[in-house]
Amino acid sequence: MGDADRKFFVLDTNILLHEPFAIYSFQEHDVIIPMTVLEELDRIKDSKRDVSRDARVAIRALEDIFKDATPDQIAEGIIVGKEGSTGTVSIFADYEIKETVQAFADKAGDNRILNAVLHLQAKRSPRTVVLVTKDINMRLRAKGAGVLFVEDYRTDQLIDDVSLLTKGFQVFEGGFWDKVGQVETENSGRTTLHILPRELADTTFVNQYLLDEGDDFAGRVVGLTDTEMTIKDISRERLMHREAWGVRPKNIYQGMAMDALLDPNVDLVILTGPAGCGKTILAMAAALEQVVEKGMYDKIIVTRNTPEIAESIGFLPGTEEEKMLPWLGAVTDTLEALHKNDECADGSMRYIMDKANIQFKSINFMRGRSIQNAFVILDECQNLTASQLKTIITRCGEGTKIVCSGNLAQIDSPYLTPVTSGLTYIVERFKNFEGSACVYLNGVVRSRLAEFAEENL
Repeated sequence: MGDADRKFFVLDTNILLHEPFAIYSFQEHDVIIPMTVLEELDRIKDSKRDVSRDARVAIRALEDIFKDATPDQIAEGIIVGKEGSTGTVSIFADYEIKETVQAFADKAGDNRILNAVLHLQAKRSPRTVVLVTKDINMRLRAKGAGVLFVEDYRTDQLIDDVSLLTKGFQVFEGGFWDKVGQVETENSGRTTLHILPRELADTTFVNQYLLDEGDDFAGRVVGLTDTEMTIKDISRERLMHREAWGVRPKNIYQGMAMDALLDPNVDLVILTGPAGCGKTILAMAAALEQVVEKGMYDKIIVTRNTPEIAESIGFLPGTEEEKMLPWLGAVTDTLEALHKNDECADGSMRYIMDKANIQFKSINFMRGRSIQNAFVILDECQNLTASQLKTIITRCGEGTKIVCSGNLAQIDSPYLTPVTSGLTYIVERFKNFEGSACVYLNGVVRSRLAEFAEENL
């Protein structure tokens, strides 16, 4: 590759907060970190925000690269990556540049980064200088200020369009058995297994559900080889009659979710879908059934992402559980809904929370723990990055089941989109893992008002 083909990639601060090791992702090109980015990382690392850890990781990664370098080498660029790599990382002293762009008076840091990119664009021509940022508004301002090449960071993006994300099931036109020629069937107790040619189903993976339009067949892929797939015959009727804590599925999608939630061989269940499709109530009902009735787990741990929690949790009175309650209203609402017909609903709630040992935890305090024999419910996953989800999932020890649920249409994080959300990431990464199942809950069952709003607003 000639020098003219090598690009300069200028990284915005949010790239290193989203992926602290992004500096290693550009291979044979040159990465430039403006001094302003280091200043912003320094401010964030000492803050109480949930991204402060990522800022510290990014700073340590840069320190590892530059620890033995001279000032001249830092300005020129240090080669990073594996042996034989030609990509470099350098720090650019952007404070020395005379500002030509002053787009926003309250965004001095952004202005300095934009000026640095414009300066490099003029000085380094004809080589391409690309500003990489996850901030949509920054991308628009950069283009308006005259930056020729602006990109989002897509190295960790596994799919190009969220509509391509697997739903965890396939629906066959007509009847399923009409498409099947020869089949080998085995019976083991109440379980019926069919061994079929793999090409019958497109892009099959383990624990994927198979349905047909005939409203009769339902199965789950339980084994795969290069040429064959083994399907557990469940039938729609049996799926629709699964029950947990008095809750029965209202549609076939909830039936598939309930089947995965109650299966002790599935360690990770990922539930996606619109608001009101039943993600939280199914997870909580399955948790109570398996902890209280069957004694399969010792406790229920409920946690979720709370963007502003680090700054505001300390000002709320009470224990960690009590501080978390405002953010876990969806879970307490669900518990109330499950016991609304009891004679004394408040007494039932208190009894169940004690009996099931329900613990409300902040994600910030999950690091370093090892969670054993627990049913973990991780709500609102769409607002987590892949690295945050990895931190939580790797906490799960022996005998622990984790349910990750979220709605990709309700992302609150300024750094995430549906295709870069950690929820999308784990759906794609875990789809070939035999200990996980994913179900997209199609259809709103909360109320006719919620259903109309989801479809028409």
